[in-house]
Amino acid sequence: MKKILTFVLFISSFTQAQYTINGRMSSALKSDWVILYKIENTKQNYVQHSKIKRDTVSVQGQKDEIVTFQFILPENTQPGAYRIAYSSEDSNFVDFFYNNENILFNFDPESPNESISFLSSRENILYRKGIALISKEQQKLDAIQNTAVQNSSSNLQGEYLKALNGLKRLQKQYLEASKGMYIHDFISASLKKNPTTIITNPQKYQSHLVTSFFDPIDFSNKKLINSPFLIGKIIEYIFSINYVEDSKKQNNLYKKSIDIVCSKIKNLHYKKEIIEFLIAKFETINAMEILDYLLEEQYTKLPTPLQDKAFLLEKKNLLATQIGSIAPNFSWEENGETLALSKLMESEYYLLIFWSTECSHCLREIPQLHDYLGVHKKITTIAFSLETNDIQWKNYKQKLANWHHIFGENKWKNKIVKTYNINATPSYFILDATKKIIAKPYELSEVKAFIETL
Repeated sequence: MKKILTFVLFISSFTQAQYTINGRMSSALKSDWVILYKIENTKQNYVQHSKIKRDTVSVQGQKDEIVTFQFILPENTQPGAYRIAYSSEDSNFVDFFYNNENILFNFDPESPNESISFLSSRENILYRKGIALISKEQQKLDAIQNTAVQNSSSNLQGEYLKALNGLKRLQKQYLEASKGMYIHDFISASLKKNPTTIITNPQKYQSHLVTSFFDPIDFSNKKLINSPFLIGKIIEYIFSINYVEDSKKQNNLYKKSIDIVCSKIKNLHYKKEIIEFLIAKFETINAMEILDYLLEEQYTKLPTPLQDKAFLLEKKNLLATQIGSIAPNFSWEENGETLALSKLMESEYYLLIFWSTECSHCLREIPQLHDYLGVHKKITTIAFSLETNDIQWKNYKQKLANWHHIFGENKWKNKIVKTYNINATPSYFILDATKKIIAKPYELSEVKAFIETL
């Protein structure tokens, strides 16, 4: 009897040690699964997945579909920042904190992080409420400050101090309420450092914003590092706080703000991840000058064992094949003669195509391009074919007369293919007589449109 009782007590304690995450979405999804991740540094690490449940409910005579899901967490699940993703799109996720408690929330998948509402979770409820109220009071204070900057003759000091004291009381209230909780450090790190007196000079106010922005943030705090919070603050600082309309000045501000961010990160592994994250950000907006700066002034200054050589080469190749750069040189054998891209002196312009006989899209598009060009007096075409073997290529190239043909052995592993950072076929480059890249059309229609302007 004692053994049975002991076993029952063990099962009971095990069950109590497990917590659940329950979510409900207010509209239908195409996906049947949701995935739970734990945020660690700049990455999201898979924890588990769950199948969603669909129910139809009637509200005021109208039928509506409710989507629900549940995660039952192992007892050793660590506190931290977590993410639930419900589709492959980047914005389709919700973030929350877990610290050994059951969590229940609703959200609209069309605007997940804005609409999320916690019905159960002491920490998340307190955090959301506290941040919302503090932000509202901060906005009131900022409005007074901005009015003073725009009209320096206005006497708003008394109103400013009243609002500042009210904000400080609210901040203190939530800092005390969150003591001993996982969210405490996040509330503390989110509190803006406000001037003790109102500032009427625009330059001084902007200087205060820039120099005090990171004062509440401890870059060595592992809770902050292992969450989206710190990345969000870094993005805000680089892309919002440090902003001017002049592109040259903006690039200088980008560089300065990047230096400040990187100087604050002492954890070298985290610094590497942040640099790589920023490289990806600037790559998406085609800011090649800043991308080059990040690589040369930050990434290559990391300890050599930390540097990813393949990543570095890929990004340097990307820079080398941007519009305005001289196309990387390469040579090939043709009719018993060695030719080189840099030595060609045949035309005013050159069309360099990376394609493949194994690419169905290429087999439709390349003949159309060949017919369109005909014997174009201004353009020489160089067709670099990515192949696993040359059998089909040898036959097919006969249909594409008057072009230079190059056999790209080993397909995607070909050195020239890697140098040009080719990740899809066909890929087009238009060069001038000096072999400077003047265009990188994406589709055949764009190739034709650009050629019409030559």
